[in-house]
Amino acid sequence: MLFSAIVKIIQTAVVVVVVVVVVVVVVVVVVVVVVVVVMVLVIVVVVLVIVVVVLVVVVVVIVVVVVVVVIVVVVVVVIVVVVVVVIVVVVAVVIVVVVVVVVVVVIVVVVVVVIVVVVVVVVIMVVVVLVVVML
Repeated sequence: MLFSAIVKIIQTAVVVVVVVVVVVVVVVVVVVVVVVVVMVLVIVVVVLVIVVVVLVVVVVVIVVVVVVVVIVVVVVVVIVVVVVVVIVVVVAVVIVVVVVVVVVVVIVVVVVVVIVVVVVVVVIMVVVVLVVVML
């Protein structure tokens, strides 16, 4: 009977040790799984944060490039408009100056021709009058 009780105690102790070992193994496995899951989640969050930061930087760079391109295009358009306006004004001034010079030259030529014609007519009249008077 004593032997049977000792065997029962040993059996109970073995069962308790096996249960404790199984519980410890299960707890360790659960802790390892939780730690691995948490690490994976942390890595995923870090990767997502890096991706978001990269996307924000890319968007900012694109916006800056677009703004710079728009500013350059506006500046080029303004420069082209100013150059065209200056060219048109210079051409208009040159045309006006040429027209004025041509008009002045024509007026001077007409006046000179009229004066020459008048002088020639007067000289002819004087000669005719002298010839008539002398005859």
